[in-house]
Amino acid sequence: MFTPSLRHLFHPDNIEEYLDSISAGADHLAATLSKVTGPSAGTTPTEAAAPVARIDLDAPADGVDDALDELSRVYLDDAIWFHEPTYAAHLNCPVVIPALLAELIVSSVNSSMDTFDQSVGGTQIERRLIDWTAGRIGLPTSAAPSRAHVGTRADGIFTSGGTQSNLQALMLARDTVVAEHGVEPERLRIFTSVDGHFSVEKAASLLGLSPSAVVQVPSDEAHRMCVDDLEDAVQQCVEDHLVPMAVVATAGTTDFGAIDPLRGVAKVCERLGIWMHVDAAYGGGLLASRRRRHLLDGIELADSVTLDFHKTWFLPVPASAVIVRDGRTLRHLTHHADYLNPRETTDPNQVDKSLQTTRRFDALKLWMALRIMGPDTIGDYFDAAIDLARQVHHEMQSMPAIEVAVVPSLSTLVFRYRPAESAPEEIGTLNTRIRAELYRRGNAMVAATKVDGTNWLKLTLLNPMASVEDITGILTEICGIGAELRPAAEVA
Repeated sequence: MFTPSLRHLFHPDNIEEYLDSISAGADHLAATLSKVTGPSAGTTPTEAAAPVARIDLDAPADGVDDALDELSRVYLDDAIWFHEPTYAAHLNCPVVIPALLAELIVSSVNSSMDTFDQSVGGTQIERRLIDWTAGRIGLPTSAAPSRAHVGTRADGIFTSGGTQSNLQALMLARDTVVAEHGVEPERLRIFTSVDGHFSVEKAASLLGLSPSAVVQVPSDEAHRMCVDDLEDAVQQCVEDHLVPMAVVATAGTTDFGAIDPLRGVAKVCERLGIWMHVDAAYGGGLLASRRRRHLLDGIELADSVTLDFHKTWFLPVPASAVIVRDGRTLRHLTHHADYLNPRETTDPNQVDKSLQTTRRFDALKLWMALRIMGPDTIGDYFDAAIDLARQVHHEMQSMPAIEVAVVPSLSTLVFRYRPAESAPEEIGTLNTRIRAELYRRGNAMVAATKVDGTNWLKLTLLNPMASVEDITGILTEICGIGAELRPAAEVA
């Protein structure tokens, strides 16, 4: 009989193999990290594809060291490094070491968070963190029950990211409205600002709603939802014999970091009986801030909240959660299987609350960060990023070739290179070319977006170790690249 080699399995008999492999991997990564000089190697998609395509996956590498060397060639040498102070592109954060310790344990033990008998203590840790987070939001918890709605308390679940969290929240809103009013799903409408996240439209599609289900509400000059326009949109919806299902208020828009007037939105929702969801995937880190928690005033009035701990809480991907005011609403996604979570069981099975079945113990990353660092330190990190954005905005005022779209609300800055003598029709194309060249050189990375249909650049600042000089250095390089790329006729 054929007997396979078992030396690669995580097991006490193989503990030396485990320690040697983990140690070799950590040493290799540390050596790589020590040689990083910028966030990007400037590699193109074609260049990245070639070495991966050459790998024969049917022929294993010659041991751990050989596999790690190969890994450098196909991945690490081209990786984007979010810890670099001149990485200022997307909402990617440098990660904290306590969470990396948690990652090691999570992957090695490999708990599955669907049922209690696969996780035990992990179930209790996740439930405690959900309760703690709900308390930070200001929702009713086991320790602080709701006075307005006796018997209700908040609950929730960890998810893969803001898109899944928003989907689950809107699913609960849909099923609550349908159960209470018996309306057809195609008549349901969701309201969000024109600057809200695209995942709201994706959720509406996945939930089988009408292609016209998402109603975009105008924003003010600071890119916050206009409450008066929201009321008008809801009223029009009712007049058209449609049914308002939910309002999605954004606490930290992706481009501008704008926080919708949460208390004003809540008043509209309460008066008209509409589910209020707050997408705080970006701004949720303010829950840990000692200086800016007030910016989320009104979030405690929400029926559901999305939080991404892998953004402004500095945890590795994935680490998100959806929290609901009334845990009983989670019944809308509970299904039972005799082989997993039979109806008669009294075990605290997390699958009863989740869109996922098999699910990683990602909550441990937040647990270890809180136990080793504490929430104040996490909040201080986010505050440092917001402080940096404001300082950089001040410096931008003295750069004549830099135009800023709006004063920063959190830690993003939308801007563009626009020298005084440039032709308006060339500005968008020029900024697109500047961004591409900046990436190619590898010294810095910025993001891109559009404002009123025109191409702009964006700084997303989430690194508490970055300095004003680091970021103004990016702007100086952008101005230099822009001067090089401008057509000769335009310079003349």
